[in-house]
Amino acid sequence: QVQLVESGGGLVQAGGSLRLSCAASGRTSSLHVMGWFRQAPGKDRKFVVAMNKNGEITYGLDSVKGRFTISRDTAEHTVSLQMNSLPFEATAVYYCAVRAPGRLSYSYWGQGPQVTVSS
Repeated sequence: QVQLVESGGGLVQAGGSLRLSCAASGRTSSLHVMGWFRQAPGKDRKFVVAMNKNGEITYGLDSVKGRFTISRDTAEHTVSLQMNSLPFEATAVYYCAVRAPGRLSYSYWGQGPQVTVSS
């Protein structure tokens, strides 16, 4: 099992920045891909961005390219998401997630801090 604990989030004005962090513990050998999803009110959860153990990044949303930066510390088992120039539409619950080696889906999820962007 993997436990994910997130920090960060909160309220920010449009155009501002926030940083989310996620620390993993437990079966850290399962930390093949670490990434972020978000779920806006009344919408489905969407894949935002992820990074594998080799540092390869995959974006799920074109709208965050150039604004969101993912970073990962494989030794500390952490992943962070720096979000800049936040638009109102970025308001959502953001989830840290982990995909284990050989798996096609994400198996472990964080609690999901709220990010609210005021217009």
